Amino acid sequence: MGHVGVDSEGPGGAQRARGAAPRWLVRLLRSTPAPIGWSQLARAAVALSIPVAVGALLGEIEWGALASTGALPSVTGDVVGAYRSRAQRLAGALGAAVLGFGLGLATGGQAPLSVGLVILVAAASALISDAGSNASIAALQLFVFTVLGTGLAAEGTPIGLGLACFAVGSVWGWFVALVGWPVRPTTPERRAVAQVYLELAAMLSAVSAGDEETTLAARQQLTRALNVAYDRLLVARSWLSGRDSTYRRLLNLLAAGTPAVEASVAAVDQGVRPPDAVIAYFTDLAAAVLSDTPLPEVPALPEPGRAGVETSPAVTALVTALGGISPERERLPRDRVPVRRRVRDWAGTLASGPLTWLAAARLTVCVALAELTRVLIPTDRSYWITLTVGLVLKPDFGSVFGRAILRGLGTVAGVGIGVLALAVVPHGLPLALLVAVFGAGVAYGKGRHFGVLSAFVTPLILVQMVLSAGDDEVALVRLEDTVIGCALVLVFGYLLWPGSRTPVLGGRLADVAESISRYAEYALRPAEDPAARTERSRARRRAYRGLSDVRTAFQQLVVEPSAAGRQAVAWWPAIVALEQLTDAITAVAVALDQHAAEAPEDAGVRRVRAGLAEFSLCVRTGSEPHTVDLPGEELLSSVRAQLASALEAVDGPDLRTFRHVR
Repeated sequence: MGHVGVDSEGPGGAQRARGAAPRWLVRLLRSTPAPIGWSQLARAAVALSIPVAVGALLGEIEWGALASTGALPSVTGDVVGAYRSRAQRLAGALGAAVLGFGLGLATGGQAPLSVGLVILVAAASALISDAGSNASIAALQLFVFTVLGTGLAAEGTPIGLGLACFAVGSVWGWFVALVGWPVRPTTPERRAVAQVYLELAAMLSAVSAGDEETTLAARQQLTRALNVAYDRLLVARSWLSGRDSTYRRLLNLLAAGTPAVEASVAAVDQGVRPPDAVIAYFTDLAAAVLSDTPLPEVPALPEPGRAGVETSPAVTALVTALGGISPERERLPRDRVPVRRRVRDWAGTLASGPLTWLAAARLTVCVALAELTRVLIPTDRSYWITLTVGLVLKPDFGSVFGRAILRGLGTVAGVGIGVLALAVVPHGLPLALLVAVFGAGVAYGKGRHFGVLSAFVTPLILVQMVLSAGDDEVALVRLEDTVIGCALVLVFGYLLWPGSRTPVLGGRLADVAESISRYAEYALRPAEDPAARTERSRARRRAYRGLSDVRTAFQQLVVEPSAAGRQAVAWWPAIVALEQLTDAITAVAVALDQHAAEAPEDAGVRRVRAGLAEFSLCVRTGSEPHTVDLPGEELLSSVRAQLASALEAVDGPDLRTFRHVR
């Protein structure tokens, strides 16, 4: 496979040659493709609009609007996944929102108290974010609603009734998000496992198209599907301690499909398209998993020599692997990690690494500047300046530059939409329908594009604020505060902050190379027993997950016009080469499993690992790669070619500019 560029014409070169928009701007405005989750949109509309409708019917629409605000974290913080993990995530997010809102109201609008509280919560939220995904979203809600609470306290919102309405809305949002749990408890897990087999079918079908970019994209989709499926099922098993037979069978079914995944990757790496019956089997298997019906019969391997039938060791391995897919293979249950150990691990991370402290310092400084701006230049609802700073500078949510630009653009669009909607729709009960539309838009924009999310969140909050405070002039103030907040972030949190534009992708790429090296140690040797196969499977998942994480980091950094963004583009050929190298290693593992080839000599395996070690060393130190003896065996020819490509990418002309910048 050839290198796949950042854009369809390569890493922005062709577009620049045509005088089109800069590469970073194109990437900044590009949304993440994803299927529309209609159930998510419906839940968001119901969760946010019903409190407004009830408030209007009772003649207390302002309190209904406040309850709707309390339900907002159940929309922004929810993710597609197992009900149990979603319940845990939402409970933390909503609980943190209620706590923050209560703390903010408790300041009573007194500036010294509110400023000190907001700065303290900002620092704490940045540190809490390092404890994991659930802690991160809870920390964000804690900060956001602490700021909102201080603002409403200054406007005279009573703490008792205000907090009660907000808490009722939070409970309502949690209920709406999880209402389907009793009637279809395992549906998310079934969908995740079925999606793996659907992505396998899509990847194998893409081989016949002859489009390398399409094939690579299909393999990446498969990696994401595997990550999601394992995450959901292992979380479920950790809670159930292996007692639930349904979760156990689904996890066994997913694990038993590992040889089929490896054989499929090997077939794609060799450019071989399996027979249609084999591809159709994966779609039938996905349907059986979704409907909880018996698995279909494994198709027979077509006779060699028939017209239109590809025969190769990879196809033979794939058909053989299909026979091993069964939900009955037992696995040891995953022990649940105690809370005390999680806290200890988080504390150890804080004590050992400076990155979290630097992120906390940046957020704290910028929030302090925002609060100082509020005091020196007081405007109505100037707490939105601080909110903007916090939302843009969230430590683990991607590029600060990109989020600041998109937040500003999204707010401009959202203010226009909100003003138009408020001018056209009569105040009162009809606004509940408007809230439903904007709420569905928030659910749609979340995870796809931060600018789209901002464009829907802005008019939603405008409507809630107009209803709760009766102020129709809030739109222009909201726009001014957002622009001020984005400017503070861009100047003090990005342009002037030390290291904010320094390239950082190389270290992650070196870590991935080391994970691939560990995988090669298992994959390039025969797996003599089930334990060895299990270790190889775990090493493979770690390698592919690391590659997926590096690709995500690349997508976050490539939107910046700074050195960090330019280096991300320069690293792109190396990222692609490592992905293709991992596929080639998997193909060798499949050939060894089927006894279709003799195992490479130990010297050949050591040369592969030495090449990856040299790659990692060059990335970390910025040095030029030394000559490495690559393996000479015919079986390792594809591995040798991709490893050579990776080493060449380290010394590419675009990277020489960053030779001493890690």
